[in-house]
Amino acid sequence: MNAMLRLYEVSEFLYKEAELLSDRKYEEWLDTLAEDISYRMFVLRNLSGKAQATEYLDGPLDISWFDEGKETITKRVQQIRTHQHWAEEPPSRTTRYLTNLRILEADSGSEPARVRTRCNFMVNRNRNEADDHCLYGHRIDLLARHQDSWRIKERKIYINQSTMLMGNLSFIV
Repeated sequence: MNAMLRLYEVSEFLYKEAELLSDRKYEEWLDTLAEDISYRMFVLRNLSGKAQATEYLDGPLDISWFDEGKETITKRVQQIRTHQHWAEEPPSRTTRYLTNLRILEADSGSEPARVRTRCNFMVNRNRNEADDHCLYGHRIDLLARHQDSWRIKERKIYINQSTMLMGNLSFIV
């Protein structure tokens, strides 16, 4: 498969995945995740120019806004579906935007088993009358081939905000 076709296939997968989340099709979205997924959003610190290389707390023992596997994410979806999850009742309305998608690396061969991507994103979240917030930044995804599609094996989310101004982070980023 040539590089342009691979980029198209991967971008269509990621756009569909974003659409499933925005449309609250969480059970279908769970099917896009590998069983051993690592799903993490790193904390950003405001540091001087000389220290910017370490502004994200992304080490194995560093704190994160969340660091989840499929079991935890599945439980979160189940909790949201009860309609008794106070932080998501009424449910958030979200829209996701992806841009500047690039394939950073791919296994060799015409049909790679894994690809690593980078893209910029924005998630707009609206809830109640005046609760309107955006998260934006970039993310690195590791996708693994599963039958004739892809599964997300690893997602590293790097947001541009060092302070969360929203009341909670209960929606799926």
